[in-house]
Amino acid sequence: MVGEAGPAARRLPDVLSSNGVEIPVDDLFTEMRDSSGCAPDQLRDRFAEDGYVLLRGLLDRHQVHSLRADYFGRFDPDYLAPGSSAEAGLFSGTVPATVPEYGTAGHPAYDLVRSAKFDAFTRDPRLLATAETLLDGPCELLPRRILRHFHRGSGKASRAHIDYDYMDQGSDQLVTAWIPLGDCPIECGGLIYLEGSQRAAAGKLDQLREYTDRPDDRRPISNDLSRTARELGGRWLWTDYRAGDVILHSPYLVHASLDNASDAMRLSADLRFRRRTAELDQRWTADWSADDGF
Repeated sequence: MVGEAGPAARRLPDVLSSNGVEIPVDDLFTEMRDSSGCAPDQLRDRFAEDGYVLLRGLLDRHQVHSLRADYFGRFDPDYLAPGSSAEAGLFSGTVPATVPEYGTAGHPAYDLVRSAKFDAFTRDPRLLATAETLLDGPCELLPRRILRHFHRGSGKASRAHIDYDYMDQGSDQLVTAWIPLGDCPIECGGLIYLEGSQRAAAGKLDQLREYTDRPDDRRPISNDLSRTARELGGRWLWTDYRAGDVILHSPYLVHASLDNASDAMRLSADLRFRRRTAELDQRWTADWSADDGF
């Protein structure tokens, strides 16, 4: 499978990192394929072949920026760079001591996912319609909707994983929609996908779980993305995301995120849709909290 260079094609840095572990770019990265404008049948074919579809401008850019401004406007102003706006979401370099633990009660992420504005945003009919196209039938949005937020220098990112390992008490008739809430060039640490990995044997994934910074948690595959790519084969697929873009992926596609090396803070939403007739993992029927254990 060969990535198709999009309008943002450019030379990457020689080295990227995830969770502080360097990833030599060399032959391990290529651009992901843009499926914007595909007819429904073609979109399903792309999803079956690639395990993901990238849709540029599916959502209204102004609504995305409005939600971003709402979120960062809930913080102590000292969290933002002097003179910058909440919509820009530029990191000051200091996390105020008054900010609660991420995603727990009282933190802006915890509050935003329970807001009417976030609820309306995630119920955009274009998202549901796309999920129904990919799963070829009536779908519903799962109540547990996740908000992710990473700033420069945190050394934190999403480890290589597959979504189904976190949703395995129900059917796999699922699709994830990942939505960058603001422009997210690769320097901001957006999602990357390992090409063809939705077809990887479970045994090969399990072997990689030994190379991890979380030995007591078997759900992540590895925090070493270079080793993950070389062991499973394939390259990491990347793109410069823009506000309004959405990527939808299979519950079996290996993905991760890069460290944020930009002043702009990365904010994103993870939504899951399931076929209405599919068995539901009951853990996904409650609102998200970062300390809920899965």
